[in-house]
Amino acid sequence: MDHAGVLALFDRDMREGARPDGPDARVERVGSVVRQVSSAHGWNGVVWSGLDETGADAAIAEQVAYFSGLGRGFEWKLYGHDRPVDLGQRLRAAGFEPEPEETLMIAEVAGLDLDAGPPEGIRLLPVTDAAGVDLVAHVHEKAFGTDGSRLRHQLLAQLTGEPDTVLATVALAGDEPVSAARMELVPGTRFAGLWGGGTVEAWRGRGIYRALVAHRAHAAAQRGYRYLQVDASSQSRPILERLGFEPLTTTTPYIYVP
Repeated sequence: MDHAGVLALFDRDMREGARPDGPDARVERVGSVVRQVSSAHGWNGVVWSGLDETGADAAIAEQVAYFSGLGRGFEWKLYGHDRPVDLGQRLRAAGFEPEPEETLMIAEVAGLDLDAGPPEGIRLLPVTDAAGVDLVAHVHEKAFGTDGSRLRHQLLAQLTGEPDTVLATVALAGDEPVSAARMELVPGTRFAGLWGGGTVEAWRGRGIYRALVAHRAHAAAQRGYRYLQVDASSQSRPILERLGFEPLTTTTPYIYVP
């Protein structure tokens, strides 16, 4: 893989050319910043910036003032190759708090092993309605220990208003939801994003996560996407590397709460 070329394509298609991630969101381009503005239940934040040392602090202050005026916290999604090189320090100085760093990993769909099925006793259920969304949120809360209300709202809105932009799947052991994941689809681009892959602790290490990656990769191939993209945690990165994903850069969420 041409890392520099694919990363430049990712920046152009998925960040500078970002599309709203749901029917209640809009993307705005203000100077050298691209931001998404959504409802209080959605994701609000900066997805791309083309800044330099002379204008970075003013651009940061402008975004803080804008989202604070809406009464919303927001995320500045900082990538390791973003400029200026001290942008993270500038964000912290402006009151942002960084969350754990992740790795942007990308794979060509054609190079992935799509034959990894679920382990014995596990079946994969497509999510198409509110009952399925509740199962995804339930797994999310148990796997990550965080509130699933935002995920529940966003996924239900997508399935209702823009069903072609998301594919969600729950892994069931009998009737018990033990893992879940989704794939975000951006028509007109070459990238499909893998998100939310989480497995309840007692069911980890059995190949369910791998099966969900293969399941979504197969669906992406059927829809004509060339690349799969993941913001990988330190736990999922080794699994993804074995499947053929390659690290391109890091990504760190910087959070501002008014």
